[in-house]
Amino acid sequence: MNATQRRRHAAMLQATGYEDGPALTVQSTDGEIPQGRELSFAWLSGTVMTGLTSVLLMGAALYVSFQGQDTFSTAYAALNLAAPRIDQPVATDLTSKTSRLRPVAATRSDREIIEASTRQIVDGREIIRNQPFVRISATLATTATTLSADIPTYDPVAILNKAQPLTAAALDIATDVYGTDVDGEVAVNQTAMPDDFVPSRAISDQGAADFVRAMIGAPFTVDGAGPALAYAALAPSLQELASQPSGAVTGVAENVTVVPKTTLASGESLGRTERFLTVRELGPLADTLLRNGFTPAQVGMVERTLASLMPAAGLPAGIRLRILYGPLGTGATSLVPYRMSIYRPEGAPGDRHIATVALSDNGQYVVGLQPDWVDFPAEDVEQINVGNLPSIYRSIWETGRKHDLSDATIERIIAMFAYDIDMTKRIAAGDTIEILEAGDTGDGSGEELLYVGLTLSGTTRQLYRFTTDDGVVDFYDPDGETGKRFLNRRPLEGGGTLRSRFGYRIHPIFKTRRLHTGVDLAARTGTPIYAAGDGVITHYKWQSGYGNKVEIQHVNGYETAYGHMSRYAEGLSAGSHVRQGQVIGYVGSTGQSTGPHLHFEIKINGNLVDPLSVKLPKDNVLAAQYREEFDQTIAQINDLMAREPAPVSVAQAN
Repeated sequence: MNATQRRRHAAMLQATGYEDGPALTVQSTDGEIPQGRELSFAWLSGTVMTGLTSVLLMGAALYVSFQGQDTFSTAYAALNLAAPRIDQPVATDLTSKTSRLRPVAATRSDREIIEASTRQIVDGREIIRNQPFVRISATLATTATTLSADIPTYDPVAILNKAQPLTAAALDIATDVYGTDVDGEVAVNQTAMPDDFVPSRAISDQGAADFVRAMIGAPFTVDGAGPALAYAALAPSLQELASQPSGAVTGVAENVTVVPKTTLASGESLGRTERFLTVRELGPLADTLLRNGFTPAQVGMVERTLASLMPAAGLPAGIRLRILYGPLGTGATSLVPYRMSIYRPEGAPGDRHIATVALSDNGQYVVGLQPDWVDFPAEDVEQINVGNLPSIYRSIWETGRKHDLSDATIERIIAMFAYDIDMTKRIAAGDTIEILEAGDTGDGSGEELLYVGLTLSGTTRQLYRFTTDDGVVDFYDPDGETGKRFLNRRPLEGGGTLRSRFGYRIHPIFKTRRLHTGVDLAARTGTPIYAAGDGVITHYKWQSGYGNKVEIQHVNGYETAYGHMSRYAEGLSAGSHVRQGQVIGYVGSTGQSTGPHLHFEIKINGNLVDPLSVKLPKDNVLAAQYREEFDQTIAQINDLMAREPAPVSVAQAN
């Protein structure tokens, strides 16, 4: 650009209002407001800081207004406001981010009433009465809901007290199942069978039942040929059951009980999970909701929301429920029902979908749209979210409450297995539990636990109730041993949190590979430590590395050691006798320790073993004199657990 062009260009700029001015400068007077072309870094930084502070203050105000909830939009995501996709084949919920389908496991939840006639000796008389039994067969709950949110904190030592033998049984449970059904209560008088009586080859159920009813209703029975009073109704004679001539030997009828069965109920970091179940028996919807994680307040809200959406004739038997569960926040330990959809049984008239309710932001259940359609499986199933799997302890509580077991019964079941099983471990999908109780007979005795079978990771453990001659009631496995071990594997209040297992590891202080001779159970400083079993204290002082340490000598070559205590229990010293569950010290971090915990060791004949996996001897074994009677009890209980209605049969003659 030459000089003439530059002048022409400058003239055009001036004509449009532009003019030359001084360059920008930072030489502004300190403390003065910058003027013209001056810049102030102090004012610039102040403006930026003011903006950042305003953003932080507004964010804090919003966080407080939402009461700390960072997932307040989850409930509306649960509504799934989209048109149903009819072609979706998989019964899973994919609203959470994932690249693959979650596994789905079949669930089983049966609570049945079994009636059987039992025989007891009362005041020298043989009494036969109908005894109801409650039989439960269920998969352990894979989702921890509000149903078990208020359970006691896991404490192995407190559980120990629940496993003590019952010294006075509330109900003398009869294990001798009689061979036929009776109405009411029957006193039996045994007499010799006539020599010339021969039963028929087949006695029908109706004929046998009519015979028993006639025997009960008759005021007189006579051993001779004729009645004592001509007008008195006599009991039927055994000859009336015989249809074969005398002398024809054909067989003798077996005692086979026909047991009716009545089904009372059928059901059923944290992420979402979905449950599909069938309500097989007609009854209040509230009962089913309470057994599936709804609180009473939530049930009331659901019922009010659905009041105008339910069919006028009520819900039919066989309705299907689809329940989506999720956490209320990031720190939640229980899942709550986000959404529930109700469907008619397959083949029923009308639209399959009846109604859907979903949890709103303000904690209310509102009407929602139908979720994406899925083909309902034939069996009840539940989506398995590995992060949701509860501990064995909580799963047993959840399952027990779902099936209306009392808290005392649930606590005893846990106590019976706590010595053999680490209750803090997560369950595996498909783990099951079976329970048999003697039902309430109406005399105020309540239900009494008879049998528990627990299957974890394919291993089944069974415990049967048995009463010895001294009146002590306890539970024994098929080998006649109780579930109680003579050593506790986690001897501190609450059981602690497992931080380091037995075996070789990199030492947290010396950073070298060394054998860890026990297990580290972390707990708060001052948490009580208990003696793992009865024994004598052999070491009760400081030891390098272990800090304050206690060693206890038990019977049969067993020793236990407790390290890093903050202090010892008062009144104890070397040579003191201690009992299982007695406080011997308190958790601390003395010695070579990186934090408060209990270092617990077990030695057998001087050899260190893993406290959590070593096989420990049982504390009590059934005396040999009861073996035959106990085997009969096992057979009776197993028969009730497997019993199905069966016709009366007759043994054929050889």
